[in-house]
Amino acid sequence: MNILINNYIIPMKNLKKNLNLITAVILLCLVVVSCSDSNDNTNGTSRVVVKMTDAPGDYDAVFVEVLDVRIKNSSNSDDSGWVSVGNINPGIYNLLELTGGVTVLLADNEIPSGFVGQIRLVLGQNNSVVKDGITYPLQTPSAQQSGLKLQINQTLQPNVNYTFLIDFDVNQSIVVQAGNSGNFNLHPVLRVSTEAASGSITGVAIAGEFQVLASVTVGNEIVSAYTDENGVFYLHGIPAGTYAVTLTPDVNSNLPSVTIENVIVINGETTELGNIPLQ
Repeated sequence: MNILINNYIIPMKNLKKNLNLITAVILLCLVVVSCSDSNDNTNGTSRVVVKMTDAPGDYDAVFVEVLDVRIKNSSNSDDSGWVSVGNINPGIYNLLELTGGVTVLLADNEIPSGFVGQIRLVLGQNNSVVKDGITYPLQTPSAQQSGLKLQINQTLQPNVNYTFLIDFDVNQSIVVQAGNSGNFNLHPVLRVSTEAASGSITGVAIAGEFQVLASVTVGNEIVSAYTDENGVFYLHGIPAGTYAVTLTPDVNSNLPSVTIENVIVINGETTELGNIPLQ
């Protein structure tokens, strides 16, 4: 009678003599299994999707040129280790069109799984703002050409999809230079959220032909968005919790603001508020 262990045949009559060999074979099997499990935990790819949306601003249009989206596997402040997400959709985007739940896809690609410390939005020079029908160039500081850094600090697991949403706050990002120059400077104020680690709030504000500003306070910041032509608003990147949503109609409407209390947000889900009459 023989014993078969991992394709090794050990004669039964020599079992005692070959005890050391059996032990070695078993240890070898354990090492192989352990290495295989370890590789499964560290190898693989994750799908990364990067989108951009806009917080409101008092302009006719705001055009921003996006060149690249890059990531870094550490949270260090130096400029080393940045790589492009790949499969980028570069272009000049009107931020004021990104309201009412509208987003623009900047990148969608499979990247190696692992820790991501930061994400960076790289802008070009073709930026402009339209105010009262007049187009002005947006002056972009040279430091911005290396990219606008946002902290992520998240470990991407293999075979999992991750969607990062960059919220471009127009109202805080554009500064009118002092004096008589009339120059507009672009100093982007951004926030980033992950769909899996945050939720959204949407609804329809009924205020006739007037636009409505929807807002919610998250910690020390206010997340806001205008309604689109159908009255739809969409507040992205809201962490799980209970909030009060305020709807503020255009001042010319003479309509009062309305606050909806106890709005519950669940990570990875969208809370629907339905139709909200303001008239």
